[in-house]
Amino acid sequence: MVDFGNILKTQRLKKDMTQAQLAQKLGVTKSVISAYETGLRLPSYDILIHIAKLFNISTDFLLGVENKQDVDLSGLSQEEIDALLNLIRAMKKN
Repeated sequence: MVDFGNILKTQRLKKDMTQAQLAQKLGVTKSVISAYETGLRLPSYDILIHIAKLFNISTDFLLGVENKQDVDLSGLSQEEIDALLNLIRAMKKN
């Protein structure tokens, strides 16, 4: 769980969210978010699950247990999805 703080910060910044905004969504203070991101504190199970749902990632990914990320493909045609999958396969071969 050493990476939790870095993963949380990365996900927060991807959503262009401040610590204060994330804190408000989670019902905690900004200083709690800061403590999470600096590794001084870990969230409760309830908060961990809330964070995972908020960022649409698994708790395993959030805790650094797995590095698999999901990609939202909604709104894409099947042709576009197939093209993306082919690109991913090609990148994995390298």
